[in-house]
Amino acid sequence: MGFIQTIRDAAAKRRRYQQTRREIARMPIDVALDLDIHPGDAHVIARQAVYG
Repeated sequence: MGFIQTIRDAAAKRRRYQQTRREIARMPIDVALDLDIHPGDAHVIARQAVYG
């Protein structure tokens, strides 16, 4: 994999991370609690989902 492709992949993962984090953080509290998710943990959940 070339340098440019590595940068593109990293940027795409960052966009997915930001979108996932934002969606979790904005989730209605009743839905979040039903899923056993604390909106304050959005960054941890998003990082695990995107980066593994």
